[in-house]
Amino acid sequence: MTALPLNAALYAKGAQTLATFYGDVLALPRVEEGDSFVRLASGEVELAIVQAPAALADTIVISQPPRVREETPIKLSFLVPDIEALRPLIERLGGGLKAPDAAWSWRGARHLDGWDPEGNVFQLRQREA
Repeated sequence: MTALPLNAALYAKGAQTLATFYGDVLALPRVEEGDSFVRLASGEVELAIVQAPAALADTIVISQPPRVREETPIKLSFLVPDIEALRPLIERLGGGLKAPDAAWSWRGARHLDGWDPEGNVFQLRQREA
């Protein structure tokens, strides 16, 4: 059986904002765009950012800074070369990372949670030396 790329979809109040955030933070190029989605992909990872239907999007309020939605049962996790090197970019794009001392080690990687401009929680992983 041929391995398929990891493919995840994230529904957004503002698909273009989140596509820019994840594209820039994860260095994932835009490979396809439609009226209601942006597909980011590179190698083994595909991330589709889908515009939530207007009736739903209109009910979502995004505060500044965004309320971190930790109650959701799903968390996307991404391997990156250097977590702390991404902190300024993440903050400039409207997201955030927990403090460095909140990171933990597991299975040869350092893990740290963060949030995107809509408050969705994600995790960054960095291989340990």
